[in-house]
Amino acid sequence: MMALRKSFIQQHEREDVVKKKLRRAATAAFVTALVFNSGANAGELRIGTASQGGAFYPIGQAISNLVTKYVDGTTMVPIVTQGSVQNPRLVANGEVDLGITNNNLAWFATNGTGPYTDGKLPLAGVAALHPSVLHMVALEGSDIHDVGDLRGKRVAVGPAGGGTVNILTNLLAAYDMSIDDITPSFLSYGDGFSELGDGNVDAALALAGYPTSAVLQTQATKNIQFIGIAADKLTDVLASHSYYTSIDVPADTYKTSSPTTMIGVNNMLVVRSDMDADKVNAIASAIFDHMDEFVAENAIAKQIDPARSKTLAIALHPGAQSYFDGK
Repeated sequence: MMALRKSFIQQHEREDVVKKKLRRAATAAFVTALVFNSGANAGELRIGTASQGGAFYPIGQAISNLVTKYVDGTTMVPIVTQGSVQNPRLVANGEVDLGITNNNLAWFATNGTGPYTDGKLPLAGVAALHPSVLHMVALEGSDIHDVGDLRGKRVAVGPAGGGTVNILTNLLAAYDMSIDDITPSFLSYGDGFSELGDGNVDAALALAGYPTSAVLQTQATKNIQFIGIAADKLTDVLASHSYYTSIDVPADTYKTSSPTTMIGVNNMLVVRSDMDADKVNAIASAIFDHMDEFVAENAIAKQIDPARSKTLAIALHPGAQSYFDGK
């Protein structure tokens, strides 16, 4: 009898565990659905950003605040996403209304190449944003000094839907390597750099504006070193991929002894090509007529050159075109 009672109790305990797991899963699914369907509320716009350890989320937060403040009857909210690769798809599918992405990925998306071979996406540009640079970091004293030293190492490469993997793939190719030559961990930038600080990975990467919080948070408790790119390899990559650029990050950004040369790409804001032109014009006006407020909320906005909006990798939306033509 005692054995039967014990078995009965254990069975119910297992059932309780299963029920709790199901409730948690249902709650998570509800929250996800709530976030991605919140645009059904009249006047609410969603901007796809990235994980919270990079620069896209705070830039998206600042843009949201400006649009909410200056576009009548409209609120905007930043949405955490997998980043620059996923955002064009989210915009095209209507899951978000605007998205931050890289110039090269926007071009790939509208031409159905690169990560978007399943079809061309109906996107248009709103404006140029800040440049992102590929932060490649190891702890001080590591034997990783150059990209070639990543062979056989454990590397946090950013989220699977972010832009880091794409640019890393091209860099590795210059060294006759591929992603198979490292042990990648697909983590948010914040989580990846936390794992670096804890010694669970050998290097962490983040394609983000500078300074980026993931690097600063690790640097607050650990001494770090930046992983370099051999000059000839960098030259080869830039020659083969014209949408990349070489950026010298000032020494005072991360308290390095001299400027750090990193590979980077310019970022942009995109919408569906069929978004109402007046709405897009109002969004552009809310952002670029109030750059002083933008910079006050997020210092990275100082790196934005509005003039670049006329030379994006994809066509400007007519609403954005009319705004910038008037400047």
